[in-house]
Amino acid sequence: QAQLVESGGGSVQAGGSLRLSCAASGYTYASNCMGWFRQTSGKEREGVAAIWTGGGNTYYADAVKGRFTISRDNAENTLYLEMNSLKPEDTAMYSCAAGRYPVWDGLCSLALDEFTDWGQGTRVTVSS
Repeated sequence: QAQLVESGGGSVQAGGSLRLSCAASGYTYASNCMGWFRQTSGKEREGVAAIWTGGGNTYYADAVKGRFTISRDNAENTLYLEMNSLKPEDTAMYSCAAGRYPVWDGLCSLALDEFTDWGQGTRVTVSS
């Protein structure tokens, strides 16, 4: 059974940095899409960043481009999200997700229905 476990959330001041990790077990995402999503109370979950594990193609939401970096350690089956220049509006519950079905053309997106496996989330709070 696939399991995704996030870590690395916390509280930082605006302008600070955090690195989120997502350890995958029970399934090897070798040529799949993996991503990070976030959700705040009363709002829909939104895609932050995605990566194709077969080649490293990356995709970012406009709100985080230039500040966040998604990466993947295939040997460790772990997904990362490096977050720099954090803003109060980045405050949210961050969840990692993975698509169970292989993607052979390397094209991923931030569409929710592309992802089948989800972690429980880790909270990020950015104070001004």
